[in-house]
Amino acid sequence: MNHAKRLTLWSCGSLISALAVILLVGCQSSKEQAGSKTTTAATPAPAPAPAVTAESTSAVKAIRIDAGATNPYTDSEGNVWLPDQGFADGDTVDRGDDVKIANTKDPAIYRTEHYGMTSFSQKLSNGKYIVKLHFAETYEDISGAGQRVFSLNVGGHEIKDFDVYAKAGGAQRACIETVNVDVTDGKLDITFTANIQSPEINGIEIIPAS
Repeated sequence: MNHAKRLTLWSCGSLISALAVILLVGCQSSKEQAGSKTTTAATPAPAPAPAVTAESTSAVKAIRIDAGATNPYTDSEGNVWLPDQGFADGDTVDRGDDVKIANTKDPAIYRTEHYGMTSFSQKLSNGKYIVKLHFAETYEDISGAGQRVFSLNVGGHEIKDFDVYAKAGGAQRACIETVNVDVTDGKLDITFTANIQSPEINGIEIIPAS
């Protein structure tokens, strides 16, 4: 009889111990779960795209600027022209799509212009370049040669008494003046001097000489 009581007590004690162990493990597990937090790193906002400028395209072999334009332009040969930049003084004008321009596959370049400027400057690596200056006379009050005359100095090369109408052979006709320059001070400078009316230009190409 005493032996049976001892077995009963031992069984009860073992059961109580087992329950205590289960409760202890369960509590510990709950504490670990409560103390564990999942952290998610915030995703950084994407950086805004940089504005397209001549300085941000220094790796490009040629720099092309569409004078007077407010947006980049891709010409018929796939070349990208940057919007108006680099000029000192003056103003810009867009003649609109209705203006017909002869002697070019890319009339849009000649429908916008920068006029009344005193200079243009572009940072460049030292070296030899071919500079192409694009012109077309689109001002309605210019009806003949001699009505707009100005001078330019392109990287030290003087072009005196330049007449867009006379050079192009009439109004609304594209013409290109090409100058070879040797950059030695890290920039290309072009100055414009008014004679009759104000200077105007429609585009500038700066191409490294091969």
